[in-house]
Amino acid sequence: MDSFFKLIAAGPLFFVSAWLLMLFAGMTHTDIGIAPFGYLTAMVVTIGLWLTVAPAIGAASRARPKKRS
Repeated sequence: MDSFFKLIAAGPLFFVSAWLLMLFAGMTHTDIGIAPFGYLTAMVVTIGLWLTVAPAIGAASRARPKKRS
């Protein structure tokens, strides 16, 4: 049941993280040399980041520490 509530909490977090990505890319676009982009592009980039990072986080959370002898 705990994972169900984590999944529900991830929904609004996705939209907030896409909005923050759009804001930070707009503020730093001249420093990093990119063109500023809109919210829809930020959502696509956020989906890509989440699909890349989520399996690594899941694998790291399932890893059991080795017992020392």
